[in-house]
Parts: sequence; C-alpha cells; structure tokens
Amino acid sequence: MAQTINTNISSLTAQRNSARTQNDLSTSIARLSSGLRINSAKDDAAGLAISERFTAQIRGVNQAARNANDGISLAQVAEGGLGSVGNNLQRMRELAVQSANSTNSASDRAALQLEVSQLAAEIDRVATQTQFNGLNLLDGSFQTQQFQVGANAGQTVSLASIASARTSALGVYQGFSLQNQSIGTASNTAAALTVTVGSGSAIALGSVAVDAKAIAAAINGGNVAGLTATANATTVAAGTSASNGTTSGTSTFTVNGVAISIAGVAGAGGLSGNRANAVAAINAQSAATGVTASDTGSGVQLSAADGRNIVTSFAAGGFTSATVADFGLGATATTGSTVNVNYVAPTGTTGNVVFAQTAGFANSTAIAGTGTAIAAVDISTVGGANAALAAIDAALTTINSSRASLGAIQNRFSSTIENLATSAENLTASRSRIQDADFAQETANLARAQVLQQAGTAMIAQANQLPQQVLSLLKG
Repeated sequence: MAQTINTNISSLTAQRNSARTQNDLSTSIARLSSGLRINSAKDDAAGLAISERFTAQIRGVNQAARNANDGISLAQVAEGGLGSVGNNLQRMRELAVQSANSTNSASDRAALQLEVSQLAAEIDRVATQTQFNGLNLLDGSFQTQQFQVGANAGQTVSLASIASARTSALGVYQGFSLQNQSIGTASNTAAALTVTVGSGSAIALGSVAVDAKAIAAAINGGNVAGLTATANATTVAAGTSASNGTTSGTSTFTVNGVAISIAGVAGAGGLSGNRANAVAAINAQSAATGVTASDTGSGVQLSAADGRNIVTSFAAGGFTSATVADFGLGATATTGSTVNVNYVAPTGTTGNVVFAQTAGFANSTAIAGTGTAIAAVDISTVGGANAALAAIDAALTTINSSRASLGAIQNRFSSTIENLATSAENLTASRSRIQDADFAQETANLARAQVLQQAGTAMIAQANQLPQQVLSLLKG
C-alpha cells in the first residue's frame, strides 16, 4: 500500500465505523432511556403504524369501559328513584285496602285520602326531579338511548325507554279489560280457538270446548304476552217448585255426566223435602261434577265456581210423572258462564285483539289507553278504594317492569366492562411486543456499542499516527 499524507484511508475507515457505532450507541441509549423499541418512525415504520393503531384501540376501549360505568351509574340512579316510587305505591295500596274495610267512617276515609294525596305528590316530585348529569330519567322524556361501549363507531348498547313515573301516567296502560264476555252457545264439543294480536298472525290456542273454564285456560296457556283471562262462576237459576209426581220414588238427575239418584215424595207436602233431597244428593257428588246446589227457599240453584259448563238431564224413574220442578231445579240444558279478558299491550303493539272460535267465543277489541291514573285515585269511598287497588296494581306492574329492565342493563354493562378490560389487556400486550424495548437485548447492544466506540476512538488515533511514518523516509 502506498505511503500517503493527503489521504488517510485507515483514518477514514475508522471514522466511518466509529460513526456507525455511535448511531448504534445512540439508538441503544434512546431505547433504554425511554423503554421503547420504537422512538421514531425510522426505528420501524410499519411497527410504528401498527402500534399507533393499537394505541387508538386501547384508549378507545378504556374510554368505552368508563362509558359503560357511567351507564351503570345512570341505571342505578333511575332504579333507585323507581324504588322510591314503588315504596310509595305500596303504601297507597295499603291505605286503599284499609279504606275498603267497612269499619271505617267517611271521615276516616277522608283522612286516608289525605295521605294518598301526599304520596301521589311525592311520586310526582321523584318523577320530575330524578336526574343524571342534568338528564331527566323518570318523567317520560327518557327515550331509547345508545351507550358507546366499544372503540369503534356502531359498537353500542341500547337502553330502552324508561316508563314515566308521573302519577298522570301510572295506572294507565295500553290494552283493555273486558268483563263478563259471552262465550257463545255453551257446548262441550271442542272447536278451534285462535287469537290475533294487532297485525300479527293468528295464534292457535287449541281445540277447546265452548266452556268458560276451558276458554280461560286456553288463553292463559297460549303464552301471549300481556293476555290473561278468568272464568266467572257458572249458575243455573233455581226453578219454581211444583208438584207433578203422582207416585213417590227415585228420579235420576244427571250433572256433567254423573247420574245422581234423588228420592222424591209426591204431593205438595213433599216440596221442601224434595228440594232438600236434591241439594244433599247433588252436593254429595260435587267432587265429581264440580257443581254445588243451594236451596233458595223456592227452588234449587246450581253453581260451578270454576266456570265450567253445567250439563243436566232428568229422568223421572220411579217418581212417576215427576219433572225437575218437583225438586225445584231449573230446566235441563247445557249452561255456560262468561269470561273476563285483560290485556296489557307490550310497548309498540297497536290494533285489535281478535278471538275466533266456530260457534263459540268471538270478540274483537281495540288496544287503547285504559285504567285509572294514580293522579285520579280517590279512596274516600269503598268503590274508589276498590278502583284504586286495580290502578295501583297496574302502576306497580309498570314500575317493577322498568326496574327489572334497569337491573338487566346494569348486569349487561358489568359484563361489557369485564369484556372490555380483557380486550384492553390483550391489546396492550400485543402493542408491547411491537413497541417496548427488550432490556436484556438492549443492554447487550449498549455494552457492544460502548466497546466498539472505545475501540473505534483508539483506532482513529492509531490511524492518525500513520502519516508520521513518512517522516522516517524523509530523515534518510
């Protein structure tokens, strides 16, 4: 290699290597001082982009968890307010039950009504003043709201509208209450029964006898939301006692398929005894027939408390020429009762509820506002107290339903928060693998770079001494 002075290649090489070592040393120091493998885009351009996206997701998820916690807080405030309303309604119901008792005078009931009025005022106060961050919750203005529980758009949980707790709204519901509805011509022959709610399809309730008890059971068993029915007691009016039999003996009176023998005495003198015999014989079989008998003083009345049909027939038998009148019984026939149908429509359900049964129960009723508002409750009379019980029960149903919904959404938010915490943990771990410095590796790199930097400095010094060798040539 030529001996030169102007160009020191060895020094340049040592300087270049020292500069590269200095960059490695600076990188290691930056990583160890920040704890990050990526401190700028030049460290890892793709890794930086990925880690920044992870950061956006992590921060979004953490904020979503805070949003869900705020949702729980809102639901708790609303549920607490509804709990207070429910307690006041329970007290109002207690007072209504007390007022309905005959031991209370008009002044007593007036005093009870004073407390009811104050309780209603307190319910209205809670309904209008229960707020969360300035948002009214219980006055009917809180409609379906969306809670952002994810890091990205559209990742929401809906909280349904909270029912109004104002006394002008409580106790009133969409639906209807039908009392003493005819079932048509009573018959034990089964016929298809259907119900259609609003614009929905007909729901088959089964093949049912034209019998109040059977129809009510079919309606209740149909699991149609908000629809219930009860059967009223079936009654066969008493006949008028008469003396038609010419020879004393035993007749057969059949009730709901059970033949019952009744001893009869001919002549007017046996009328009361014949009625007593009929009552005793029929009641003895009531477990089998579901029918009881009672003497009205001029005849025998039949009743079925559960609303089943009462089907009767008569054979004079040994009581020659006798008729049912000899025992004070009404004319033989198939006698049916009536049904009561109540419907509380789910939110958004409109139109009519239509029942259809061939030659049996048929009815079409519009879904509309019904019931008595709590604001209009007046227990100062027995009739008002009884009406108040129905209104308060409807109000309690509304309040309890809202509380159940709020409780369910709280549990859902809790589950959401748990899921978000898991997501944040996993996303953070993923970002760490890309972004964070490996201290074991970086300390090794630092030690290597420091040694190389020191060696490079020494070599530059050595290289700078090489031109001195030229002087020895000049001295010769």
